[in-house]
Amino acid sequence: MRYNHTQSAPWYLLLVASGLAMFTGAWLVPQWPFPMILAGSGILMLFSAMSFQTLTVLDDGDALRIQFGPLPLLRKSIPYADIDTVARGRTSLIEGWGIHLSPGGGWTWNLWGFDCVDVRLKNGRRTRIGTDDPTGLAEFLKARISPEGRGHGCSWC
Repeated sequence: MRYNHTQSAPWYLLLVASGLAMFTGAWLVPQWPFPMILAGSGILMLFSAMSFQTLTVLDDGDALRIQFGPLPLLRKSIPYADIDTVARGRTSLIEGWGIHLSPGGGWTWNLWGFDCVDVRLKNGRRTRIGTDDPTGLAEFLKARISPEGRGHGCSWC
């Protein structure tokens, strides 16, 4: 059993618009050093847009990989052997989107929406993974951490 799901969201368009506005400002403002500051900020916004356009959750053999993309600068890997429990959940508006500490404890990786899968590790830590496929991800993880699914390590199924 394999899992590979990519979710996209329109938030990156705000970053693109901000970056383009900063480039326009850099062209229109003649006083040094403002053009350099605005151009640098515009580049940062465009890189951020390319980093937060999608959220991919996939089976990476012996671990679950979570990565924003298509420029995969931000990623995390959770070994299946470290997972204790998995449950469907919902994030709140306060928890927002992106990568950050959750008010309820642990880390949240979320791109869009409020559905998530709450992954609790054996060491007590928690990671909340935002997804538009919470049922599919939760079922996949439960199958992987079940006694029958633990450690089978095959890369072809």
